[in-house]
Amino acid sequence: MEIVSFTSDRNCPETILDNVEDTRTFYWRWWIAGLLLFASMINYMDRQTLSSLAVRIENQFQLSQEQYGNLEFGFGVAFAIGALSFGMIVDKISLRWFYPAALVAWSAMGFATGLTESYSSLLLCRILLGFFESAHIPCAMVVIRSLMSRGDRVMGSSILQSGASIGAIMTPLIIGRLAGDESSQNGWRLPFLVIGAIGSVWAIFWLASVGRHDLKPQPQIPTNNARPPAFAWLYEILTDTRFWALCVTTISINTCWHILRVWLPKFLQQGRGYTEAETLYFTSAYYVSADVGCIVIGGGALWLAKRGMSIHSARTALLASCSVLTMLTIAAASLPKGWPLLAVLLVVGAGSLGTFPCYYAQIQEFGAGRVGRVAGMLSFTTWMCSASQQKLFGRFVDQTGSFDWPIAVVGCIPMLSVFAMLFLWREPKE
Repeated sequence: MEIVSFTSDRNCPETILDNVEDTRTFYWRWWIAGLLLFASMINYMDRQTLSSLAVRIENQFQLSQEQYGNLEFGFGVAFAIGALSFGMIVDKISLRWFYPAALVAWSAMGFATGLTESYSSLLLCRILLGFFESAHIPCAMVVIRSLMSRGDRVMGSSILQSGASIGAIMTPLIIGRLAGDESSQNGWRLPFLVIGAIGSVWAIFWLASVGRHDLKPQPQIPTNNARPPAFAWLYEILTDTRFWALCVTTISINTCWHILRVWLPKFLQQGRGYTEAETLYFTSAYYVSADVGCIVIGGGALWLAKRGMSIHSARTALLASCSVLTMLTIAAASLPKGWPLLAVLLVVGAGSLGTFPCYYAQIQEFGAGRVGRVAGMLSFTTWMCSASQQKLFGRFVDQTGSFDWPIAVVGCIPMLSVFAMLFLWREPKE
């Protein structure tokens, strides 16, 4: 067994990998980062297809805004339960087979969505999609924590998260090609079938790239307290103020990102009068901007670190910058249809996704053997809190007939993450 260290911080034990030679390590780890990007891309393509076709589906199934919100509520609660469940086990098992199995499972649920004939079956597919998709982030966090040095993890996380925006960019374009004219009653089904079939391709590349000795479970960090080992890790996580800082951070940035992800197409079509085709093209542009913001944040973290700023200070500064950009939803909510509105939304998209690499890198500050658990617990907290907001958002729109006020508010929420990092995060003593 060869011990290869990818970490630069003294508080974290060395990562253990089997049979990874030096010449392979550098290129291989970034190739795996590329596969994580594609996994995120597929994750978001399966997730985003519904919101891109929301108006058509709403019309066919005669849904209210609140019922549409219920689809995302069911997705979110299932995601929360799945994240907690998967987060408890990914630190302990080999991800070579588990990761692709989860991806193929959620892709199958996306495929099945295209075959649904009722609101109840649509809701069931959405719930199962959320459950299986939740395995992605805990798995990806463990992979990045295993392969990247502490200074490289924001960039690795940027690559991972940029896959989400790439998937969201491609989804409207694919839908525009496959769904046909807006008058086509069942035209929305084919995109679900095609996008759902893509996951099997990724699984083949993953299994061809990751050997049976790669990415083995990392050793658990020893604990110094006298509590039973089965509960010591939980006690240490819950008494660590960093965990609570991340709780505030993940709830705030995810609530903003996912409400915009779900409701932006309806805001543009039903709130501002854009056609479906115009909305699809703009949605792609929105996620291009989000991807640029995500990559810029990763590069910015490297740039600030090279100029002597501490890693944590650099991440907090970048998080604050992105949070300021998301607050431009206040302006977007007051603007009529036109290019100023679209320009402001592009900036909001860059800021909203740009918050995630900083957050993901902070998760990886927890030691080897705990990253999956922490990621799962945080995902559970996030989705239980944010999922209910989808239902409330829909109810508010049903009652008022307006998307404006809630859109304005959600952009302000990420600023809470900055205060959490400033007042709750405490670097561990060396």
